[in-house]
Amino acid sequence: MQLDQIGQALASCYDHLVAEGIPDHLAALVRRVDRSNETPSAPGGRPKSRIALVVEDEQDTRELAEGVLEETELRVIGCDSAERALGILQESGGDVALVFADIRLAGAMDGLQLAHAIATLWPRTRLVVTSGLDPEPDVVLPEGAVFIPKPWRAFDVLVEAERAACDPLPVIS
Repeated sequence: MQLDQIGQALASCYDHLVAEGIPDHLAALVRRVDRSNETPSAPGGRPKSRIALVVEDEQDTRELAEGVLEETELRVIGCDSAERALGILQESGGDVALVFADIRLAGAMDGLQLAHAIATLWPRTRLVVTSGLDPEPDVVLPEGAVFIPKPWRAFDVLVEAERAACDPLPVIS
């Protein structure tokens, strides 16, 4: 029997078990299994449908940014290259509200090239570009893009995520 089938069986018995009394550790397990089948929710209980895309080749930094953005109304997806980010955008571009990308990335395309491609192909996506180095003087960010230097503060990232989440979706005609 697969683990998810065991979890489903436990979840179906949960109400009955609670009435009879259930050990706390088993109740916690059943609740965790039951929640794993739900759609991720935003802090108000609303389903997370819009996406925050974190593009960072350093795993620890990417995981930190993902952890910060998990506190928002956005569903968070992380990737280590611009090419992977473009693949996600091709699948879900209309749902991507925020792209938080490092300038230096693994792969052939850097974060600035990614930002310009997104600004052209998905202009409603909020762009935040970050780097531990100041951009060269001749570097031009796409219109509306924001630069946040590393080490960035979680508050600054959350402010941009809030702006992205509150931005109304375009009207489809």
